[in-house]
Amino acid sequence: MKFTEEHEWLRVQGDVVVVGITEHASEQLGDVVFVELPDEGTVVSKDDEIVVIESVKAASDILAPLDGEIVEVNEALTDNPGLVNEDAMGEAWFFKMKAEDLSQMDEYMDEAKYKDMIG
Repeated sequence: MKFTEEHEWLRVQGDVVVVGITEHASEQLGDVVFVELPDEGTVVSKDDEIVVIESVKAASDILAPLDGEIVEVNEALTDNPGLVNEDAMGEAWFFKMKAEDLSQMDEYMDEAKYKDMIG
């Protein structure tokens, strides 16, 4: 897994990259009440705002971590946004994408560096 400074995690599964937010991010957000996901087939560029999360504390955007195409979204989050608080690193992934260039992941942190960052 790789981690971004924006508290996203990326996991390569076969030829797709699964993206979600970290437990630390879900704790900081508080109770998540709404998640707006991108449409499948959307072509994104790194740092495009592609997911909106609203919690009782704040609204925030998830940025595309890589250039590529959204190939699947986690519809379970539409019906149950609280899943983000229950299982941020597992069942509450946001989307899967086909990356144009996996080497873009090289700039992100491994788990040890991420844990150092969040202290």
